[in-house]
Parts: sequence; C-alpha cells; structure tokens
Amino acid sequence: MSETDRMQPDHSTTSSEALPDEPAIPQLSPQLSSLHSSPFARVSLVAYLFLILYASWFPFTGWQTNSWAALPELIQQWPRYWGGFDAIINVVGYIPFGMLMVFALYPLVRRWWAALLATLGGAMISAQAEIVQNFLPSRVTSLLDFLTNTSGAMLGALLGALLTPLILEKGRLQLLRKQWTHKESSREILVLGLWAMAQIYPQAYLFGLGQVLPEISQILSELMEMDIDISTFLLQGYELSAEEYLLSETIITACSCTGALLICLSLMNRHAPKTILSVLLLGAALTIKALASALLFKPEYAFAWLTPGARGGLLISFIMLYGFSFAPSHVQRRLALLMLSISLIVINLVSDNPYFAATMQTWVQGKFLNFNGAAQFLSLLWPFLAIWALLRKPHPA
Repeated sequence: MSETDRMQPDHSTTSSEALPDEPAIPQLSPQLSSLHSSPFARVSLVAYLFLILYASWFPFTGWQTNSWAALPELIQQWPRYWGGFDAIINVVGYIPFGMLMVFALYPLVRRWWAALLATLGGAMISAQAEIVQNFLPSRVTSLLDFLTNTSGAMLGALLGALLTPLILEKGRLQLLRKQWTHKESSREILVLGLWAMAQIYPQAYLFGLGQVLPEISQILSELMEMDIDISTFLLQGYELSAEEYLLSETIITACSCTGALLICLSLMNRHAPKTILSVLLLGAALTIKALASALLFKPEYAFAWLTPGARGGLLISFIMLYGFSFAPSHVQRRLALLMLSISLIVINLVSDNPYFAATMQTWVQGKFLNFNGAAQFLSLLWPFLAIWALLRKPHPA
C-alpha cells in the first residue's frame, strides 16, 4: 500500500456505525398512512358554524349593555312560554354540526372520542350564542335552548361516529366520489349543496339568488334617513311591464339553473352518471323549495313559485344544458360563470314582482326566527360563493 492510500480516510463503515447516536425516523403504519382527512367536512363545518352564529344573533340590531351580574340568574330560569316545535328545531339545527365536527376531526381523533369532543364543542357554541343573546332585545337567553342545542350536537356526533366507517374509512361513498369526480372537488360539492339549501328562503323569482341591491338600499336609507333605491336609480325610473317581468323571470331562472347544474357537470369525469346526478340535484332543490313554501306560508302555496316565467326558464335551461353537456370541463366552468353573472345582474336590476310582495305579507316568521336570518344570508351569498369557486384554477381531469 502506498503512502497516499494510507493517508485517505476509511469510508467503508456504514452510516449507522459512523453516527451511532442519530435517532431513527419513526414510520407510520400502513393502516394509519392510508387514512385521509376530509377537507370537504372541515370547510362545511366552518360554513355551518357561521350559519349557526348568524341565525342565533339575527337581526343584529338594538344592542344593549345589560348587566353581567344578572346573567347567571337569567340563564337558570326556565322559559315561561315555549313549545315543542321550537325545541325540535333547536335539536335538528345542531345535528349537522355534531356530524360535521366528527368528520372534520378524522383521522386525528376518531369515532367515539371525536363524538365526545363534538358534543362538548356544540355545548360551548350554544353557550356562547345564548350569552350574546342577552345583549340583543329581540332575542331571549334560555336554558332550554342550550339543552336542546347540546342534545342536537350529541345526536349528530353519535350519528357521525356510526357513519364514519361508511363515509370516510374507504366506504362506498368515498369510493364513488373518487371514481366520479375530479381531484379536489370539495369546494364545488359544498357550493352545490348550499345551492339546494338556499332555496329555503322565499325568493321573488325561481332560483333568484343574490338580490343584494335592495338590502344595500335599505341600509343606506336608514343611515342617510331618506329613501334610496339603487335599482330605480340605475334604471332611471323605468318601470317594467307585465311582459317584461315575465321575460326577466325567464332569464333569471334559466341562467341560474343552467349555471348551477354546469358546476355539477364540470366537476364530474366521464365515468360518472352525469344526467342522473344533475337531475337528482335539481329535484332536491325543487323539493326543498316546495316544502319551504308550504311550511313558511300555506300548503296551497307549495308550488306557487312555478309561474309561467319559471316554467319557461326551466325549459330553456334544459335546452342549454343539453348543448353545453358536450363541452369540456373548463368550458363548462366558464359558461357557468357567464350564466350566473347574467342572472345576478338581472335579479338586481329588476324590482320585486308585486304578486310576490303581496304573498310575503302572509309569512309568519315567529317559529323560524332563528333560521330566517341564516337562510336569507345564504340566498344572498350563494352566487358570489359560486363565482369565487368558478374563478379558481380548473381541476385536472
């Protein structure tokens, strides 16, 4: 061996021998590494939590500084007037919260521990909502509301724990979603679910969501103590005839329906039964619309929204959807954006139908005060939420 070879360091030893004190990197078991969280459940939980707080504190007016010292005694008092219907509504309203929280905690916290945390979370949210209601003159802080809300969260948590294997742990629904939709479609699925739920609040035109100018006009009128109507200002005082009202309703219904269903078509791949799923989505929205109309007004008003303009709009929508169904997904998203924008512009320029204004006078909101605010907020927000989702980068096929 030469002198040069003897001077070279010996690299024949393994890395483990050279660094005996280096800690080993822990490896996840195959079972845990195969579990995936649900971004859809987490986004839905945040959205539903916002709706709960909005509904609990609606209409956000008349704030007053009540004494904190009287709050414990007020909470302990049993309400003097209450009904079974209100209690059922409070329970049902918190069931989705419990379920979504169990799904959102997966797989970090699973099954029954997640159900326990969801129940405690529902109790904390309800307690916070009831405490804030003490400072709103139109709302009443009630121990009964807290108990019913917590019971609803507990029922939803237990139901979520039972459904976790079916929905999240490689269940049939999860498999179908992977087979039928493009990657990262959670936001679009949430938007479509909210579209059906947005039909609960009464609208002047079928699928006429996003009518924000009358609300803005009302706020400005109260602030400036004068009558302000932005729509009338934009139209320069032009009044629509009966035929123009009919045409406007047809355009609003056709564009809104087409835009929503194009979102549904754009997120599905070639393996999905697109026609069946689109029909189911439309049927769910119309069913919710009919049930809400019958419940909020009278049973004979269940299909009062199915006017000639609405029927014409649905027919035009079906024709457009048939042609647009052959377009690529990215083209369908652009068409959906165009349709929703047209509907949003028309619905804010056209004033309410006089027949609809007369119908609204028969609406008794007492039993649904907790959810009327949330339903109205959802009906105003949905088009902007859908446009935001459509402006995102199209998902790869």
